[in-house]
Amino acid sequence: MEYQFPKNFWWGSAASGPQTEGTVSGDGKAQNIWDFWYQEKPEKFYQEVGPSETSQFYLNYQEDIQMMKAIGHNSFRTSIQWSRLIPNPETKKINEEAVVFYNHVIDELLSNDIEPFINLYHFDMPLSLQAKGGWLNREVVEDYIFYAKTCFELFGDRVKKWFTHNEPIVPVEGGYLYGWHYPDEVNLKHGVQVAYHETLASAKAIEVYHAQHYAGEIGIVLNLTPTYPRDKQNKADVEAARLVDGLFNRSFLDPAVKGEFPRDVVQWLKEHGLMPKVYKEDLELIRNNTIDLLGVNYYQPRRVKVKETPINHDLRFIMPEDFYDVYDMPGKKMNPYRGWEIYEKGIYDTLMNIKENYGNIRCYISENGMGVEREEQFMNAEGVIEDDYRIKFVIDHLKWVHQALQEGSQVQGYHMWTCMDNWSWLNAYKNRYGFIAVDLENKTKRTIKKSGYWFKELTEKNGFMEE
Repeated sequence: MEYQFPKNFWWGSAASGPQTEGTVSGDGKAQNIWDFWYQEKPEKFYQEVGPSETSQFYLNYQEDIQMMKAIGHNSFRTSIQWSRLIPNPETKKINEEAVVFYNHVIDELLSNDIEPFINLYHFDMPLSLQAKGGWLNREVVEDYIFYAKTCFELFGDRVKKWFTHNEPIVPVEGGYLYGWHYPDEVNLKHGVQVAYHETLASAKAIEVYHAQHYAGEIGIVLNLTPTYPRDKQNKADVEAARLVDGLFNRSFLDPAVKGEFPRDVVQWLKEHGLMPKVYKEDLELIRNNTIDLLGVNYYQPRRVKVKETPINHDLRFIMPEDFYDVYDMPGKKMNPYRGWEIYEKGIYDTLMNIKENYGNIRCYISENGMGVEREEQFMNAEGVIEDDYRIKFVIDHLKWVHQALQEGSQVQGYHMWTCMDNWSWLNAYKNRYGFIAVDLENKTKRTIKKSGYWFKELTEKNGFMEE
């Protein structure tokens, strides 16, 4: 069967500034929360590899962009580091070294016919702003708007695809519930306030962008994790799944696309004393500043059943898991390295949900990928990693993207996570995701994997054949 994709489909990959750039003496970058957390607790990070030891895109961007071109990219998403561009948010002074670097990256991408998709916030709060509460503090929303406006003014003449946040639920989960991100609190009420301020910041950035009439579009990137009840005929399972979907998906998707928060989630927050501090004018602003384009990160489903296990923590601290249990579905396909379920149809279900319930807004798959440990075990005699498992993973997901297209989805493209193996927060380099291998022991030498060569063929044909 032939799977052909629309003309001008966006093929490429995604990355972020804090996960790829690294630090270089004299680059002018200030500390962000990851630099600080690593400095304080390096043992938390896999093999104690910290953010200064990333894949050194800051030094190697020209070579890396040539490799992107060689493996068939026509688009690439990364982020600007707030702490690099504006090292001191109090004085608001722009770091000219950062401006030169980002201009070079944008121009290099464009000269190689690769469209830059630029994200503004990718989990990397400047430390000086975290010191006053980070997203907990409403003042930081205004600091973010100054940063966003600065980015638009500096780079908006060439960048036509902007995104306000990547996965805004993650700073909530990681920083205020489960300990994957700094400040490593367990406080759902704080997490809700953080989520609210992220949403407000996104809407305000959209307002600023549209007010200046830039010739581009602005959106948000959400990790939409389809939530399936254990038993669709069991009302309690279905209600548990709806709550989880509301907290982790619709809480950001609804305001981004519809301009309003889901009523069932608001009611639940009120019932449990978790409502954030809200100003009436905020709601009007959110209503009037919805996105132009939605990025969809899809990795795995979430499976849920009614709460059946006892709550084993201080009841003063409500957790989402107090209201549901994870359903460990027998026979599910797994990525044994990452511990995540592989469920390809979930990408189709997500796209169909957007089509049916969110006005079929234009969207694209902004991340999808497979993390594997010890990939050197799959290296051939020529030094190329034969990652057939990654090729199969992409093909199996693209079939469902194609099916969604056939049924009228306005999905515009597919970006893999990620271009080259990169540093991934506490996991550092434990799981490798790239089309291109990075050898940390050999001056971050890059080598294209088998999947990279395959991706080039895919993009040249704008599709693939399967027996």
